Amino acid sequence: MNRLAEETSPYLRQHKDNPVDWYPWGEEAFERAREDDRPVLLSVGYSACHWCHVMAHESFEDPATARVMNVLFVNIKVDREERPDVDAIYMDAVQAVTGRGGWPMTVFLMPDGRPFYGGTYIPTDTFQDLMSRIAVAWNEDRDQIEQQAAQLSEAIQAGARIGPSDLAPEERPPISPALLDGGYQALRSAYDPEWGGFGGAPKFPQPTMIELCLRAHAHNASPDTLGMITTTLDAMASGGIYDHLGGGFARYATDRTWLVPHFEKMLYDNAQLAQVYLHAWQLTGEPRYRQVVTETLDYLLAPPMRSPAGGIHCAEDADSEGVEGKFYVWSADEVRAVAPAALEWYGVTEQGNWEGQNILWRPVRGDLLRPPEIEEARRRLFEARAGRVRPGLDDKVLTEWNAMAAAALAVAGAALGEERYLSAAQDVGDFLLRSLRDSDGRWLRSWQAGRTRHLAYAVDHAWLVEAFTRLGEATGQAVWIAEARSAADDLLRLFWDDEGGGFFTTGNDAERLIVRSKDLYDGATPSANSVATVALLRLGTLTGAERYTNAGSAVLGTMAPLLAHHAMAFTNFLAGVDLVVSGPTEVAVVGPRHDLVSAVHGRYLPNTVLAWGEPYDSPLWEGRGDGLAYVCRDYACQAPADDVATLLSQLGAA
Repeated sequence: MNRLAEETSPYLRQHKDNPVDWYPWGEEAFERAREDDRPVLLSVGYSACHWCHVMAHESFEDPATARVMNVLFVNIKVDREERPDVDAIYMDAVQAVTGRGGWPMTVFLMPDGRPFYGGTYIPTDTFQDLMSRIAVAWNEDRDQIEQQAAQLSEAIQAGARIGPSDLAPEERPPISPALLDGGYQALRSAYDPEWGGFGGAPKFPQPTMIELCLRAHAHNASPDTLGMITTTLDAMASGGIYDHLGGGFARYATDRTWLVPHFEKMLYDNAQLAQVYLHAWQLTGEPRYRQVVTETLDYLLAPPMRSPAGGIHCAEDADSEGVEGKFYVWSADEVRAVAPAALEWYGVTEQGNWEGQNILWRPVRGDLLRPPEIEEARRRLFEARAGRVRPGLDDKVLTEWNAMAAAALAVAGAALGEERYLSAAQDVGDFLLRSLRDSDGRWLRSWQAGRTRHLAYAVDHAWLVEAFTRLGEATGQAVWIAEARSAADDLLRLFWDDEGGGFFTTGNDAERLIVRSKDLYDGATPSANSVATVALLRLGTLTGAERYTNAGSAVLGTMAPLLAHHAMAFTNFLAGVDLVVSGPTEVAVVGPRHDLVSAVHGRYLPNTVLAWGEPYDSPLWEGRGDGLAYVCRDYACQAPADDVATLLSQLGAA
């Protein structure tokens, strides 16, 4: 057994019995490398990563390969989900070397942490040969390795400087509708009109891109924009990427038609997609989108994803019993024996649609509402599947992803009038407050079985601001706004870059790595800086605290040159642009007028904030009469509304 047995990361513990002499990330490993004059072999992955498991089986479980690793290198294993700071820095190095990235990530480092070579998945024969060649170079051509380390380190440093613009404020593009239009046009160019989504295979859900389309439709009411939204959402929810029995989405589809998923299911995908489908339901009223929302959230709130302690676990693997997708696929005979009525509904054939098996899907896109006999068939299949060996579970709880889930649950519970989601949102929020802060009140990143690890990052704080603000709007409880302000103040105090603007990934009290980077690009999850921008703008509008709105606007200002030229990489930033360009609408409902509150919650109003219930320190509460709703812009209000029709008319949402 190596040093990983006591780690909180399930991914690290999966490697505890490897013959590799693994170290967790830390000074002990680098000190050993310096003492022995050996390079470091850094391996980064995560629990739900299929190819991580493949490389582990081929190389890290193989005694011969492990002997080479142990003799030639000091070996460090990192969970990218626990240490996104480490992952981001060395992923930049791998992309500089290979032109692409991915996991597992394998990087060779100097004993001071500087990278000199790297790649992703490496077959075992190639891996052994690569290690031997690197060892020869280390012993015989150290100058070349030192030169490569210097070049890669400079590339990483240069990448870390991207973002906060070197242009003077007067030279930067203005925050204007042109930025939004550029982003929308970029999405239209990448859109697949037949199967939805953006780009070709492999095809990812891209929630922030769909959200930008939803925002565009709120402005242009274009049938073409609505078609982009509905075609994409219908194709995803009809395809095999959606779990038609248990709810929730797999990570991505390997094909253009969304049929064949990469079967792992991540908390962050499902939290984001639940909100996307909710907004589509608010926009269209289509019950099929509501069904996807409830099934997705119910998946997150059921075992094994829900922790008995109150948080939500990270992910389920793609593999069970060592076979990718085995838990999810069916033969025609299996379906026929359990629920023959489901054969046609789920497109089941004798020959199957993937490796001789059937991935359940809906051949009629968008026809998702099950008649009673099909619902009974679904229930029987679900119960039969429950008897199978379930995929591996990553049972750590991350602050970022749980705050994301709390926000989704709060917004959905308020919009749908579903108390169980509001209650669950508060439970997750309470769990975060109770379990993921240290004795000094410093937020932490990761929890597993009662143990916490790692100082929280900027992205954790940004999502906490978003989640607590949404909880305040959903419940009318002032305590959540107070917690949002506290998290926002920590975000500004620990992560703000006084010189360049924007937020560093790590706090000023964190471990010093070879570079202090910034999370800027919106990918599978929105970047720390874009989430912070939107969350701070909304919280500042609710509270009247200019330090929040000023910080959010400042980030947008420094990012404007990148937004103007690379919109597809910054789609969540464009939500912040929309908020600034359109101007937020403030709604205050005073007194017990739940009809007025529900009317606001039920509509898609992306640039509206809502204050109701318990008053807190904000201009929105000043001089308001009981039993009325006030619709304001810049705290200048229209005539009070005392009925739903008037309120919706003032909001332009009648």
